[in-house]
Amino acid sequence: MGRLHVCDHPLIQHKVTFLRDKNTETKQFRELVDEIATLMAYEATRDFPLETIRVETPVIEADGKVIAGRMVGLIPILRAGLGMVDGVLKLLPSARVGHIGLYRDEVTLQPVEYYVSLPTDVTERELIVLDPMLATGGSANAAISILKGRGCRPTKLMCLIAAPEGLKAVQEAHPDIDIFVAALDSHLNEHGYIVPGLGDAGDRLYGTK
Repeated sequence: MGRLHVCDHPLIQHKVTFLRDKNTETKQFRELVDEIATLMAYEATRDFPLETIRVETPVIEADGKVIAGRMVGLIPILRAGLGMVDGVLKLLPSARVGHIGLYRDEVTLQPVEYYVSLPTDVTERELIVLDPMLATGGSANAAISILKGRGCRPTKLMCLIAAPEGLKAVQEAHPDIDIFVAALDSHLNEHGYIVPGLGDAGDRLYGTK
């Protein structure tokens, strides 16, 4: 059964506050997303298995722990998910990166697929789906379903801000997925935006409207 992890480290919460501020400009917003993603990746990899190897220090031989051959893939949901990739790669530099392109129909609020590109060995990797906002849950559910439909093993979803409605939707559709968020907000408004949220993450990342 998947679990919800609210990453409430003081550094994360500090940075989320400035991420929300409407006066935060594009450059700083982009840097904050990158930094928060790195900090969240630290939390999301806490369950990685370890194995013992023998190393020689300048003083003596000793046993040390290393990650036990875990192969990871990062799957950002375009376009906003791209803002989280480099931050996670700082901790997982050998991870492969795939992309899923979805946009939200403004009338139905349902996700529409327009692009999928995945690593050639994607079915052999543990996949982490990246998307800054978990609003209705439609895009996350669609991306996870796309991956599962191709025989992949998505195990984790990382989002900066989540609404209870989106969280519930993903937990019901994909109860095997662990969900990591930096903040769980109040609700969705009539336009499907998270309240208090931070606005449109893609627009704020790339300076568009």
